[in-house]
Amino acid sequence: MLLFTAFFTMGVWLLQQQATLPDFDYAWLLIGILLLYPLHQQSDSIRPFIFRAANTLLVAAIALTLGFYHAAWTGEKRLAISLPDAWQGRDIDVSGVVAELPHSGERGLRFAFDVEKTMTSKISVPQHIYLSTYFDAKNPPPQVHAGERWRLTVRLKQPHGSSNPHTPDFELWALENNVRAIGYVNNRGNNIRLDARADGLRYLIESWREVVRDKFNATLGHAPYRGVLTALAVGDQGSIPQAQWQIFTRTGINHLISISGLHITMLSGLGYALVYYLWRCSTRLTLSLPARKAAAVAALLVATLYSLLAGFGVPAQRTMYMVGTVACALWLNRNFSLGQIMSFALLGVLLPDPWAVLAPGFWLSFGAVALILYVTAHRQARSHWLKEYLTVQWAMSIGLIPMLLALFGQISLISPIANAFAIPIVSLMIVPLSLLGAALPFEVTLWLAHIAMDGTMFILEWLNALPVAVWTQHAPPSWSILAGMLGVLWMLAPAGFPGRALAALLMLPMFLNRPEIPEPNTLKAILFDVGQGLSVAAQTRQHALLYDTGPDFANDADSGNRILIPVLRSLGIRELDGIILSHDDIDHTGGTASVIQGMPVEWLASASPGNKLSIISGRQDNFTIARRPCRDGIRWNWDGVEFEILHPANHPDKTRKHENESSCVLRISIGEHHILLAGDIEKRSEQRLLTLHPDQLPADLLVVPHHGSASSSDVALIAAILPDYAVFTSGYRNRFGHPKPEIVQRYLDSGATLLRSDQDGAIIIRMNKNGLSVERHRSSHQRYWTHKF
Repeated sequence: MLLFTAFFTMGVWLLQQQATLPDFDYAWLLIGILLLYPLHQQSDSIRPFIFRAANTLLVAAIALTLGFYHAAWTGEKRLAISLPDAWQGRDIDVSGVVAELPHSGERGLRFAFDVEKTMTSKISVPQHIYLSTYFDAKNPPPQVHAGERWRLTVRLKQPHGSSNPHTPDFELWALENNVRAIGYVNNRGNNIRLDARADGLRYLIESWREVVRDKFNATLGHAPYRGVLTALAVGDQGSIPQAQWQIFTRTGINHLISISGLHITMLSGLGYALVYYLWRCSTRLTLSLPARKAAAVAALLVATLYSLLAGFGVPAQRTMYMVGTVACALWLNRNFSLGQIMSFALLGVLLPDPWAVLAPGFWLSFGAVALILYVTAHRQARSHWLKEYLTVQWAMSIGLIPMLLALFGQISLISPIANAFAIPIVSLMIVPLSLLGAALPFEVTLWLAHIAMDGTMFILEWLNALPVAVWTQHAPPSWSILAGMLGVLWMLAPAGFPGRALAALLMLPMFLNRPEIPEPNTLKAILFDVGQGLSVAAQTRQHALLYDTGPDFANDADSGNRILIPVLRSLGIRELDGIILSHDDIDHTGGTASVIQGMPVEWLASASPGNKLSIISGRQDNFTIARRPCRDGIRWNWDGVEFEILHPANHPDKTRKHENESSCVLRISIGEHHILLAGDIEKRSEQRLLTLHPDQLPADLLVVPHHGSASSSDVALIAAILPDYAVFTSGYRNRFGHPKPEIVQRYLDSGATLLRSDQDGAIIIRMNKNGLSVERHRSSHQRYWTHKF
């Protein structure tokens, strides 16, 4: 069973690495393998070794193929549902049900919506969509609640997310959650609530979750850890501020703040113990049904209800299926091995959701359980509970290192200490008190839970402030992760296993294999896909520069913490020599604060150092950031790579209408090859460049001014630059209509190869004395769910 499940999982994972779905005509190979399988079924007593080995390989091949084609079949069914291109951005009237707990943001609500009927003719909308509302004082948005039936006027588009190295894939999330269109509610449309409560258990559960959240909000008000208690009770993690999430991540207890398997196991265990005790008190009940079987049903019900109330994530599913397997074993009077229990849980997760194999929670959840079983199961003598607890903590601290480095590029060094006191407090005190607060009509239990959380956070904040709290590094190569996992198993093997002290050598490559850095006279640059905005990282042999930091998104999310910091760290860039902010527009400076908080920065340059930029530069407590001007004539050389500012003038133009005209224009050169970053300059600034720097304008690659706006890219400028590559940094279906069709045509007429961040994702550039090459990340890392144009 374990062999079959392991290879089935491998087959599912293998399918998720494909750029296109396979041709199902080849599925006849699976049928042939299945027909061959009975030929190898012989008695164990007469089966020679060769047949046993062949039988094992055949089972593995069957499982691998089944997993591969099951995932392919599921993916094909999901992708068959899509919003037609012609109906993107148009008003569509639909009726349906608010399918999940709505989440609040700075600009409105976000919620899933199940479409029951499309009123607009000649269009069929996917049955499951994701919508947002936007606040407008003149036309207020509808105030929707979970489980309500509404008629809404919506504007939709196909799921599309940014595409950058080592960052989450929104399009994968949309496919996994069956979200085949996203959009917003038109406040001026015909938005009417049709029914306060739709039929269906799922909608009822979601409405319960919202009732609980509203109770917590009303009771705790602006208490700092209201969001944490809400997340522990109903799985609404969106209520937790980013600053608190950062503390949980850095201290390694973030698994406790989500609805983890530990919480569900504890509650189902309490349910089992309570029913077992009460059932045994009645002779009649015990004679009619054994107490263990009744208690097993109670444990499964508790696990199922809590999992559903918490949003039914992967850790919750895994725990519920494991509890269900144990309950089935008791009812069938059979003993299931630990491997069989794990196998049933794996299949229970992957059969309905084959994309779960790509989720960090999948690997961390099953990996943690496997490590616990590895260090505790099949031992000859029962250890003292304290020794066993410490053994498990040691296994978690060491055993999850390869996964954490592969998934997040960081390890909490204080995690063993933080978990040692946080696990019992959160699991045995805060979670039960939060659930009692959700179920009982009085408020005292919620305040007790908040007091306990306040005390826990006091210790966590102290640990988080330690200089050695977290180890962060580059993304290690895949082979080093496999070697590290083997080293972990070797190190955690039972006492007496030979050579355990040498196991650490297998873990060293994860730390010592650093990413390839550019040679002298070589530049590596990344034009990030940050939506409607701009950010470019330039790396030489010993230096790194960031030009602009992309837009601010919403709440605590911005380009800096969502995209730039993860990518820079994965590339091995641990500090920046400088940041150039081309001008003071939020789509160019929105991620600055997060970048400065995330890594050391030596200096910050801007053409218009206003109050906002001064505040941003002062938010890095541990480092002094020098302020530099961004003015025409400033030049420097890093490792044989020339950097030169061409604009703005040394004396600011006080007659300019807006900040765009003061954008810093940066030229990066190696020999006869050049890159030109033009910010948001418009025609007045373009004319100045043509007058003062005509010989310095030709470039191999141009980041097109102002995202392709009609107010930039004059014909004379394009003729002077004549780029081989013209890059438009614009958001997918952005409200400005960038890039403008006439501007696109101008660059096509010049003979340039056009690149677009909304269609090509991040653009990776490599330049040396021999020339320049580009890589389109969306093409080089294409998967079968990648949005096509």
